[in-house]
Amino acid sequence: MKHPFCDIMICDEMVRQYLPQIRAEVVSRMIMQKGITQKRVAIYMGLTPAAVSQYVSRKRGCKAIEISQELDEVIEQWTQSLVNGDRSVTICDICRCVQKEFRK
Repeated sequence: MKHPFCDIMICDEMVRQYLPQIRAEVVSRMIMQKGITQKRVAIYMGLTPAAVSQYVSRKRGCKAIEISQELDEVIEQWTQSLVNGDRSVTICDICRCVQKEFRK
């Protein structure tokens, strides 16, 4: 289903430019704040343990982005949804928030 704000070029930019940094933040929160092991984080996020290790060491998602209060809330909701297993946060939720932040 096409959303009124959705465009393949925006989705492509989101996945390449912003999602790695946001994933790195989610990984960091799961490990540092929630005390979850890298192996468990990999399972929750559908990543390999090696990918999680690269996020932790900032070999992936190393470009810094400014995290507003709204984006922080979405990242926290995503983190919680992964831990709870409800998967209630979608890529579209994250994309909408990022568009508001970086398309001002």
